[in-house]
Amino acid sequence: MKKVAIVTVAVLALGLTACNKSDAGNNAANETAVENNAEYDVNAATNDSVNAADAALNSASNAVENAGDAVGNAQDAVQNAAENQ
Repeated sequence: MKKVAIVTVAVLALGLTACNKSDAGNNAANETAVENNAEYDVNAATNDSVNAADAALNSASNAVENAGDAVGNAQDAVQNAAENQ
């Protein structure tokens, strides 16, 4: 996804460059725009992967906690059964 966005931004920047006067100011502005958009895309991709990893860790943590609760409940059931005989 980010490769497509970077390529798209680069193509658009080249298209704008072809339409404008080719002076150093325009070239620098276009390069800066391409770099800023690429940085934005990388940051967005990084944030998405961090959020996905956090969600997976939270889910795993909840599963471990639920398993621990199930073990505790089973122990209580065995103890209750032994006391009620």
